[in-house]
This record gives sequence, structure tokens and C-alpha cells, in this order.
Amino acid sequence: MEMKLAENIRLFRKQRSLTQEQLSEVLGVTVGAVHKWEAGLSIPDLRLIMEMADFFDTSVDVLLGYEVKDNRKAATALRLKEYLHSKDYTGVTEAEKALKKYPNCFEIVYGSAMMYHIFGIELSDRQMQQRALKLFGHARLLLDQNQDPTISEFTIFGEMAQVYITMGEYLQAVELMKKYNSGGIYNDLIGVMLSSCCKRPDEALPFLSEALIRNVVSGIRVVTGYLNIFIDKKDYKKAQEMILWEMKILSGLKQGKSSFLDKMEAVFYAILAKTQLEEGHLEEAKSTLKKAKKMAEEFDAAPCYDVNALRFVSYERAASAHDDLGKTAMDGVRKAVSEIKDEKLSALWEEVSNEG
Repeated sequence: MEMKLAENIRLFRKQRSLTQEQLSEVLGVTVGAVHKWEAGLSIPDLRLIMEMADFFDTSVDVLLGYEVKDNRKAATALRLKEYLHSKDYTGVTEAEKALKKYPNCFEIVYGSAMMYHIFGIELSDRQMQQRALKLFGHARLLLDQNQDPTISEFTIFGEMAQVYITMGEYLQAVELMKKYNSGGIYNDLIGVMLSSCCKRPDEALPFLSEALIRNVVSGIRVVTGYLNIFIDKKDYKKAQEMILWEMKILSGLKQGKSSFLDKMEAVFYAILAKTQLEEGHLEEAKSTLKKAKKMAEEFDAAPCYDVNALRFVSYERAASAHDDLGKTAMDGVRKAVSEIKDEKLSALWEEVSNEG
């Protein structure tokens, strides 16, 4: 709890247009005593506090200005997050109080660990990082209480690895991430650490390649999600911008020969044609569908699903890409047109696909 006696004495005095000297005369004390009270340098005794409360027509509680915090677990955990968000370093003291009160509460232990980790980075404080490491380890043992689906044993090990990185213990961080690299979630960070801090570039390449491929696939999913939203809201301009942006990324990964990205690009062209039709650009949409057809035909003539065909990717073993677009690129375009359920687009695709 906090006490705001000093500022309340000043506030009530000014509300009654009294000087410090006038208040001192009322209470029978020196002007210096009133000055010290208002500056927070000293506290009046209980008799004077009661006398002031009576003089100001208020209660002792109001004059003292006590603010009792909600110290229940949920409220405390939320308050720790607010300290972290606002970069209020006094939160560390609050965290230690909370840990003493709730030493086996996952949310508080994990929140305190995050606070020590982030503040330790900002303050370059190794002891705070060591404290974070200990708390993350304890939080892992309390995971059965966790209600946040984004936090798991693997993500906690990832946070611990980040602590080791901050402390300059790079090999320990890499080994920990390798051990708990479920689904390749730490491929990018492992690759970065091996290529820079650990000076093991050849070992880093497979991790970076895997991370690159996963990011490409993830990017395509994200873009598809955005397109669903933009088209549903009839924001065709943003949909077009999103498609063209993603196609630049995909084109940048090609090495001048056929790759499985062509199959995805052909599908994006079909979606782009849909947005162009909605804006009344019939000829533009027709031209775009022709590009989709041409790209699909070229890919199907020499299909390549080898991920090593992409720029920057380097796998020692054979690796291939898989998708749910259909057996061929042309199947993928047909499927996209069909799922869009637009009669004008379907008729235009039929016309384009029958040409030649």
C-alpha cells in the first residue's frame, strides 16, 4: 500500500487558501515542521494527523491517502506485466514480494522471470539474468498451472537459451535450443548463433536453410489469411498490394529455373485476377489469368519440388516441398478459381484456358 500524506496536507491546505505559516499557527507548530511534512521529510505524530483531519473536515484515512493494492494472485500477476510494459524498474521489488507470497504460482514465477530477463538486458545486469534463469527453471516445474497456450516447456527452454546468450554463454544456449528444437522453432536463432558467435558457418547452414523454407511457407499462409480478409471486406486495392508484395519475395528466391514457388505464384495470379475483375478491369484480369496459365503450364512441363533449387538454401540431404494445391500447377489454379466462387472469374478462366 502507498501513503500520500505529504501531498494531501499540501492539497487540503491550498484548497482552503492557507499558507504554510497560517496552517502552522492553527496547529501550534513551526512553519518548518509544516514544510517538512509537505516535502515528505518528516511525518506528523498521530495527534496532529487527527487534528488536521478534523480541521480539514475529512477522515484520517483520506488524509493519509492509503491506497490498498489488490494483492490476489491474478491482480499481482497483471501488475507485474504492467511494470514490465512500462519499463518501471521498481517492479523488481514488487516481483520479489510477490514471489515470497506466491512462491509456487506459475503466472507470477514466469512473469517475474521475464521481468528479470528483460530488465537485466536493459540494465546490463548479469545477476538479474542469473535470477531469471533460476526462475524460468522453477516455472517449468509449475507448467501444469499454465493457462497460456503460447507458453510451453519448449518456449521456456527457449527463454533460458536467450538468457545464456545475453550472458555470453553461446554454446550452452545453442545446445539447449538444439535439444528442445520442437518443430524447428529455434532453427533461425541456432543458425544465427552458430554463424556468428560460435564461428561454425557450415553447421549453421542447414538450420538457416530450414528456417528460410519455414518462413516462406509461413509467409504464404499469412498472406492467404490477409487476402481472405481483404476480399471479404471488398478492399481489393490492399489485396492486390499484398499479392504483388508476396510475389516479389517468391521471385527473389528463384534461380531462373522452375521451382515449386511457380505453382504458388500461378495461384496468386488467379486471386489477383479476381480483384481486378471486381474493380471492373476485365482486360487486365484476362491478361493476369493468361500469366497464371502460362506459369502453370511451364511448371507442369518440368515440375521441380526440390527445395535446394531455391536461392540461399543449402541442404546436405535431399528435401522436397509439398502442398495441398493439387497434383499439378494447373490443378492448383483451377482449384483456386473454383473456391473463389465467382461466375465472372470462372467464365473468364474457361475462356483463357481454352485459348490456343
